Amino acid sequence: MKFAVALAAVASISPAAATIRIQKLEKRELATSPPFYPSPWMDPAAIGWEEAYQKAKDFVSQLTLLEKVNLTTGVGWESEQCVGNIGSIPRLGLRSLCMHDSPAGVRGADYSSVFPSGQTAAATWSRALFYNRGFAMGEEAKGKGVNVLLGPVAGPLGRMPAAGRNWEGFSPDPVLTGVGIAESTKGIQDAGVVACAKHWIGNEQEHFRISSEAQGYGFDISESLSSNIDDKTMHELYMWPFADAVRAGVGSVMCSYQQVNNSYSCQNSKLMNDLLKNELGFQGFIMSDWQAQHTGAAAAAAGLDMSMPGDTVFNSGRSYWGANLTAAVLNGTVPEWRVDDMAMRIMAAIFKVGQTVEQDPINFSFWSQATFGPVHWRAKKGYQQINGHVDVRADHGDLIREIAAKGTVILKNNGALPLKKPKFVVAVGEDAGPNPLGPNGCGDRGCNNGTVALGWGSGTANFPYLVTPDSALQARAIQDRTRYESILSNYATSQIQSLVSLDNVTAIVFVSSDSGESYINVDGNKGDRNNLTLWKNGDDLIKNVSSQCPNTIVVIHSPGPVIVTDWYKNPNITAILWAGFPGQESGNSIVDVLYGSVSPGRTPFSWGANRESYGVDVMYEPNNGKGAPQQDFSEGNFIDYRHFDKANSSLIYEFGYGLSYTSFDYKNIKVEKSNAAAYQPTVGQTSPAPTFGNFSRNPSDYLFPGNASGGAIDPVYLYVYPYLNTTDLQKATTDRNYGQNAAEFLPPNANDGSQQPLLRSSGKSSPGGNAQLYDTLYTVTAEITNTGLVAGDEIPQLYVSLGGPDDPLIVLRGFDRIRIDPGQTVQFKVSLTRRDLSNWDTAIQDWVISSYPKTVYIGRSSRKLELSAALT
Repeated sequence: MKFAVALAAVASISPAAATIRIQKLEKRELATSPPFYPSPWMDPAAIGWEEAYQKAKDFVSQLTLLEKVNLTTGVGWESEQCVGNIGSIPRLGLRSLCMHDSPAGVRGADYSSVFPSGQTAAATWSRALFYNRGFAMGEEAKGKGVNVLLGPVAGPLGRMPAAGRNWEGFSPDPVLTGVGIAESTKGIQDAGVVACAKHWIGNEQEHFRISSEAQGYGFDISESLSSNIDDKTMHELYMWPFADAVRAGVGSVMCSYQQVNNSYSCQNSKLMNDLLKNELGFQGFIMSDWQAQHTGAAAAAAGLDMSMPGDTVFNSGRSYWGANLTAAVLNGTVPEWRVDDMAMRIMAAIFKVGQTVEQDPINFSFWSQATFGPVHWRAKKGYQQINGHVDVRADHGDLIREIAAKGTVILKNNGALPLKKPKFVVAVGEDAGPNPLGPNGCGDRGCNNGTVALGWGSGTANFPYLVTPDSALQARAIQDRTRYESILSNYATSQIQSLVSLDNVTAIVFVSSDSGESYINVDGNKGDRNNLTLWKNGDDLIKNVSSQCPNTIVVIHSPGPVIVTDWYKNPNITAILWAGFPGQESGNSIVDVLYGSVSPGRTPFSWGANRESYGVDVMYEPNNGKGAPQQDFSEGNFIDYRHFDKANSSLIYEFGYGLSYTSFDYKNIKVEKSNAAAYQPTVGQTSPAPTFGNFSRNPSDYLFPGNASGGAIDPVYLYVYPYLNTTDLQKATTDRNYGQNAAEFLPPNANDGSQQPLLRSSGKSSPGGNAQLYDTLYTVTAEITNTGLVAGDEIPQLYVSLGGPDDPLIVLRGFDRIRIDPGQTVQFKVSLTRRDLSNWDTAIQDWVISSYPKTVYIGRSSRKLELSAALT
């Protein structure tokens, strides 16, 4: 009834009528996800994977069944030093492999860095900085003993601006995100750590992602939210950046918590078997998000390769796999080729990045920064040195500062910037200063105290230090002999007015909003932002200062757009900057931009006049009774700038917008058509599923060693092992399906290891899809001249109109960040591929280039496109 009243208020109808609408929704035919079996097995000839798969074959062919199961199953929450560890293989010298957060640093570790968020990196529009950030994060993770770094992020893509984890990813545009995730992947893996692209797929909000979590917040639902996504939208929008990651050689992918078309992502055969492994030719392994696995044998058949953290519920000691998977292989429920494939995929990813069987030790513990403590934290067992306090930061602070500065966007500048030894600077606002509890005083950054340099949740890391804007501005003021004062409160109204009303004041107001993961609730925000306004009275603070000071500069730290409609046109507000989540060098980076020593970036999302203008929003109340909330992605491709263009609505600041300290002229667009061969759909079949056998079928050989050999292993409390407790396979399992004939509960063909037909859209040994999708069809160039007085970075963008009535008006297809000296002319060049000009055809299940006329545009933002040319 509560939801009915809310719906009635919004829709201007009676509560009774609203209740009828809800009942109809509850009774509607729900979206479904078609099955796809069997799970595709690895391709040893896949481009870029050949050597890794040879090494994997040499290793896996030596393994027993128990050892293979150990590779696939996490040992349980708090059972080893990382957020996730799989079992070890001591016989061959392989220690427990470490899976660890986060996409912004080594979560929970000491003496490691906090990098700018992915979203802030996206605002640089720099391929080099994407790569360098990934490489530096990979170096730090490797230095701590991490094997798999849980990032980068393309899910959420950013469908809704208020979604809590948008800042972990890059941009709601799939091309900008695709470049970001691909270059980050290359960087991480070149540093010797496996990257994990996440969260696959449609994970676009925090509310209702986990039913038990939602129940803890008082919502009476029995299943997690279902993201209902049609085939065309899936391919053209949400899969696009993941395809780039696969093409870049990403070693692992994490499936997400929520359902897609009413099938949980980590047991959804359409998502894992068909789209990821078959169509995209993904050769690495799929791991579950932590407790996102909901079944055992069915998840294996659907394509899941690794269970994380291994236990069904944290600290339960129970697992869908472990002993259950051992029993399932012994009784034929899961074929041995599927377990061999899991093990091969995992080890190939490890070898692909240059790791070996002999691993450096894990030298930190996520559970404690103490030097000594139990390795098995939950069981309080194995007391030893667990933290070497290894400093892995190197000179990464310089890179962090550069990324954060170049990812700051100047949204407005009426001549106030750059600052040049101003006479009197006043910094105002809590966001300028420190957290009274220290930069790490709130667990996983779960608060909004002091300056906001990162959101909250598992995507965080511990600050080794945090340079606040207040401290950096003061240091610069001392250098320049500028008078400097600050008031680090949003509510000291009279004191603020008295100070900023003095003569010669340049007032810099620091404001913020925040968001994160939904296991943390900050001021009533359950991960997702409740609104798009500034937090802690930020809007009133801006109005208060600008009412007294004719030179007011606003700096915003936020996880996406905020509503600036009420004050951005105020003539006393002379400049506005968005600084995202800048990481540990926050203050230094904003000073670099304010004083003009670094060229700023461009906004990676659109700024609407109000939250309704975005067309889609977070679902805050369940809409399907006690069942899974149903979130229909009915807008299709039309999110962010694509939506605003379709609606022909005005924007405050458009996608790709940002001001510079110099000026640029665009001219001479040219299009050169290539001689690419005609597209040929893939044909043929795979080889049969390879298997290595070499294990006993006798259940007594799999008993826990204590049952058979007088206690050869001293069991660790709640640790997940692959051993059986009895030779009765039916009793040895906790999954009701184990012990049955697979045909009784698994879909047809789930265990078929024979040759399988290749999809026409897939590639023969070509990760990322049919290789011809990436053929260059056109090369487009333009000339850009710096017509100003100072050197600067220009960020030209290329958009394409695909021409069809159901296509967005324009779509981003290329960009660059180019340093140009005064008077210098440079060439901007983009190669347009077949994929860039194609649409997904749902009938033939392949990419096709439509007959509609196509036009290419070049300019400095999505709505400032100076040049255009037809594509013949």
